[in-house]
Amino acid sequence: MRLVVVGGSDAGIEAARRAVEVDRDIEARVLVADAYPNFSICGIPYHISGEVPDWRRLAHRGVPELEAEGLRLALDHRVTAVDVAARTVAFEAPTGPGELNYDRLVLATGADPQRPPISGLDSLGPADGVHVLHSMGDTFGVTEDLRARNPRSAVIVGAGYIGMEMAEALTTRGLEVTVVEQLPHVLPRTVDSALAMDIEDALAANHVALHTGTAVQRIERDGDGLRVETTTAEFRTDLVLVVTGVFPNTTLAATAGATLGVAGGIVVDERMRTNLPNVYAAGDCVHTHHRLLASPTYLPLGTTAHKQGRIAGANAAGRADRFAGTLGTQVVKVFDRVAAATGLRDEDARAAGYQPRTVAARADDHKAYYPGATTLRARITGDARTGRLLGAQLVGRLGAEVAKRIDIFATAIHHEMTVEELADLDLSYTPPLGSPWDAIQIMAFTWVRTHVPPGTGS
Repeated sequence: MRLVVVGGSDAGIEAARRAVEVDRDIEARVLVADAYPNFSICGIPYHISGEVPDWRRLAHRGVPELEAEGLRLALDHRVTAVDVAARTVAFEAPTGPGELNYDRLVLATGADPQRPPISGLDSLGPADGVHVLHSMGDTFGVTEDLRARNPRSAVIVGAGYIGMEMAEALTTRGLEVTVVEQLPHVLPRTVDSALAMDIEDALAANHVALHTGTAVQRIERDGDGLRVETTTAEFRTDLVLVVTGVFPNTTLAATAGATLGVAGGIVVDERMRTNLPNVYAAGDCVHTHHRLLASPTYLPLGTTAHKQGRIAGANAAGRADRFAGTLGTQVVKVFDRVAAATGLRDEDARAAGYQPRTVAARADDHKAYYPGATTLRARITGDARTGRLLGAQLVGRLGAEVAKRIDIFATAIHHEMTVEELADLDLSYTPPLGSPWDAIQIMAFTWVRTHVPPGTGS
């Protein structure tokens, strides 16, 4: 049986690897549009900062390793069409056009970067010092610009997690950085404003200028630099980086007849099947099943792409596995702060029919008498009717185990625990690292005291 996978990176490579793991007789061909089949896009800021000097280290696996696992890679092969009736894909390769038959097909075409409606953006590019950042090619454009022109300043458009990571990366490189965000605070899709302030403090402490509630209207050349016009101010800078999110790359799928859904993502079921016969899809090109929502959503995350790719590959090889769903769990480091979130915030929970109640809470990351204790701040969301844990947001200092603790919240939500049941978890303790009641349990008690009458339980 021949499996053809369109796209590499997280979902595509996982699909092919899992398929040959399930059935060693499968011929798994992976067509990748560029020369970088399995690179960590999430690691790009750390290469640009210089913390990971060799870009090759960003590869999850090299080509020889993938081929040793049984994958047949076709790099720089851009798929142009899928003929579902004939079970063929057409492609353009360095040697010219070609066609390939398939028995099963996995579409893992990923996402493309958003290009907001900024005057001048479409006429400017890396040669002018204006960059988007999404691929290895984009990465090389930024690093070459930094090497060749030695810019002294940068304006970053967008304060999501890539924008925050790049603010740190470029500051580390010695640039004077300004961040412009249209929404009222940084990390607007990760944490509420009360917690975002901690991240904004970290930016200020590292001399990053921040302008929230500000939209960029125009970018244009200005002598040997760039001029950025916004709704509140004007900036002259040497480099502009636009990181305002992504949208699913579904042109190939739609042209082949695939149904599109939320945010234009490919509609798939929990087995990652599309409406097309023998065609699966996974990763940032598809909509996503959320464990707390009745309707699908769009959450492009590397962790989700890996899981979906694995399910798609297993099922293309004959299994009937199901994607368990996502909670949108994420974490980001910004200088010496870490912000993380999982599950739902109030607005989305209310829209989904829950009765959310969110409580602000705080606790020390370890026993206060042991040197170095710092405060973790959180917002805990539970359902007022059932006490079920619905979401958590957490901000703390680097080293305060923020990622570990958000993962505990995510595990509890996955298994439909109440907020009060967090107290029953048997968590580790030693004074340099925690407390007899861990910080997340102390935070849970805050929610319970507010929303569960004494003596009633949850």
